Amino acid sequence: MSDIPADLRFAESHEWARLEADGTVTVGISDHAQEALGDVVFVELTEVGKVFAAGDQSGVVESVKAASDIYSPISGEVIAINEDLSGSPEALNTDPYGAWIFKLKPSNKAELDKLLDAAGYKAVIGE
Repeated sequence: MSDIPADLRFAESHEWARLEADGTVTVGISDHAQEALGDVVFVELTEVGKVFAAGDQSGVVESVKAASDIYSPISGEVIAINEDLSGSPEALNTDPYGAWIFKLKPSNKAELDKLLDAAGYKAVIGE
């Protein structure tokens, strides 16, 4: 059974988004996604300053089983990337909601409302 925090929003492509107090949005992959991938061995990070539309490919997570694209759950400009993942990609396995991948300055915060809440995501993954 996957851990699905109630305070996050989820894309059907298994990214999570957390609206921070300063108005930025932190993005990572769900517990369900890291379980499906298996042991993560590499994370291809995007660049600070890149601008994404919701659903744009924004990186890659590679595991011993497969490589999986990461998509931006909402539109915005990348303001930070988690450099720690370059040396410790396995943090996505051990702490999927603490080991964020990038942070956005959102173009339109209302896009968060289009993402799934915890109950909706639970239904999508069949739990």
